[in-house]
Amino acid sequence: MTDTAPKFEIFLVAAPGLEAALLDETHAVGFDGAAAVPGGVAFAGGWPDVWRANLVLRGTGRVLARIGAFRAMHLAQLDKRARKFPWGDTLRADVPVKVEVTCRRSRIYHAGAAQQRIETALRDSLGVTIDPENGLALKVRIEDDLCTFSIDTSGEPLHRRGHKLAVGKAPIRETLAALFLRKAGYDGTGPVLDPMCGSGTFVIEAAEIAAGLPPGRDRSFAFERLAGFDERAWQELRAQELAAARPEELTARFFGSDRDAGAIRMSRENAIRAGVGAVAAFLEQPAGRSVPPPGPPGLVIVNPPYGARIGDRKRLRSLYAAFGRTMRDRFPGWRVALVTSEPQLAQATGLPFAPPGAPVPNGGLRVQLFVTGALPGPATGQAGDQDSDPGTKAG
Repeated sequence: MTDTAPKFEIFLVAAPGLEAALLDETHAVGFDGAAAVPGGVAFAGGWPDVWRANLVLRGTGRVLARIGAFRAMHLAQLDKRARKFPWGDTLRADVPVKVEVTCRRSRIYHAGAAQQRIETALRDSLGVTIDPENGLALKVRIEDDLCTFSIDTSGEPLHRRGHKLAVGKAPIRETLAALFLRKAGYDGTGPVLDPMCGSGTFVIEAAEIAAGLPPGRDRSFAFERLAGFDERAWQELRAQELAAARPEELTARFFGSDRDAGAIRMSRENAIRAGVGAVAAFLEQPAGRSVPPPGPPGLVIVNPPYGARIGDRKRLRSLYAAFGRTMRDRFPGWRVALVTSEPQLAQATGLPFAPPGAPVPNGGLRVQLFVTGALPGPATGQAGDQDSDPGTKAG
């Protein structure tokens, strides 16, 4: 792969409502010329950019490579042009493929019929096996009679880092957690505390960001099964990104607590697998016993229960109100970020949240991130009297 290799569009998938946050991250890691578009971020690049995007970007769910396009007004034309398309430039005959088609505002409106034509063209022209379950995903968008072909270069969704093997109920995806941390103003410096940590996602993501650890360092990707993949160049790129990480030099600490002993066990195991076990401390206790760790103030970020059933709401209002009191009474100088699907519950905290961003889909619900500035009160003097881990004194 050289700088003179032809460039194509690379599309980074984001949860709707988080395109701007992903664009910020894309620029921060050095991808120039990127722009936010509905559903993600797009920029021009080559295959090494595809590899690096999969390896280093924390907020994208998938990386798609636009490998070509042509116009087709009817199924016979689609069939003819699909047979002439240079599939062998990207796909390998020995790697199964699954074809996913969407049609919009086009004379070809039957996605199933279009899928059959493209699958037949792949079998006849390249000898590819079609595997709807486990094949490498070829995504076809037919819009305004333009057929655009994209390869999902990620394979498994990118929130599956390969570290968090143990999860609790309703875990937040790592990609979503990373973008919420960014929107909350976390830049990799200062402590982070999650007093309802579940399986530790926010705490572990924050520690990895601070350490500069590439999120995709311990997993494989679909692009490794494409034609022309350069294993040596990929390993050199991966080694270069890993060499820039400095987890052993971290001075900030990261803290999680949860009243569930199983959640704390999972969090510790996940942190160790992620390589941040030495800087992430987890404590079994209810959120109401949280106190700041020693040192400067930082960020409290929490994803509390939302209460899908009406009968939960009174209990949850009390939980949110108690959380707000704990923050106001014990965390002066800290910023607070809270994820919830119910704005009324955020209001129940009594915390001075700024207006939230757009709702974002998460696990079948639409959630919003509520963020405060530094809470009023003295930012020093209180923390130094506490023990080394948060919550070791009752409130």
